Amino acid sequence: MVNQSITYDEYQEFREFLESASGIALGDNKQYLVNSRLGGLVTEMGLSSVGELVGRVKSDTKSGLRERIVDAMTTNETLWFRDHFPFEILKSHILPELSALRARPARIWSAACSSGQEPYSMSMIIQEYLQTKPGSLPRDVQITATDISSSVLKDAKEGLYDAMALARGLSEERKKRFFDNKGKGWQVKPEIRKRITFSEMNLMKKDYLALGKFDVIFCRNVLIYFSSEVKREILKRFSQVLEPGGYICLGASESMSGYVDFFETVRYQGGLVYRLKKAG
Repeated sequence: MVNQSITYDEYQEFREFLESASGIALGDNKQYLVNSRLGGLVTEMGLSSVGELVGRVKSDTKSGLRERIVDAMTTNETLWFRDHFPFEILKSHILPELSALRARPARIWSAACSSGQEPYSMSMIIQEYLQTKPGSLPRDVQITATDISSSVLKDAKEGLYDAMALARGLSEERKKRFFDNKGKGWQVKPEIRKRITFSEMNLMKKDYLALGKFDVIFCRNVLIYFSSEVKREILKRFSQVLEPGGYICLGASESMSGYVDFFETVRYQGGLVYRLKKAG
């Protein structure tokens, strides 16, 4: 029988490991969260406790165990058109601005895309915008979607969702317009999927400049899991890959206040976004 307990010292060691590996800063007394997220992995590996798994990961650097633990601890809760207002702002304010671009396609980054609902929601919004304003974007929009979890990215690329997943924020009208019934689930239509490139990325580790420059970055409900120092560094890196005047959209409960002075707040009805200040 598996013992799900983890001692105080083991928990402190795990907190240090997780922050070093992913940037996620666990608070005090979150042992229950570690137990619940890692219990299945403990059973699968035939170990006796979460504490034994914590000890194993310290010495095992080649089997992919570190990645699997980070994967299990990463929150992948998501839904379609989450909070609504960021997508409405994209449609009513940001896309009209991007329509002025002529020399290159507009680029959007979904920096923690989880199982794909956010970038697919963006692509649906772009499709709706083009249907009401045909020809307004001389070049189609490119969406880069990244996440730290390889397992959710695999599902995201396929774009196949069951009825329960579709019920979380997606209207029946959009389901009929943007999905094909595949029997075992509903798959996002090819014209929505084709805008999106999925790739694995740890916001703590990788050189953002390798992704190129972006006009818009969505990084929603992610920074709340990072320490102040890591959050500040991530926002600084975002500023380096945004085009002048580019936008960043955070989660409804997240704020940029007190971290960097590269951005200015832009308020719209229903919410706000942040815009990279132009030099000078």
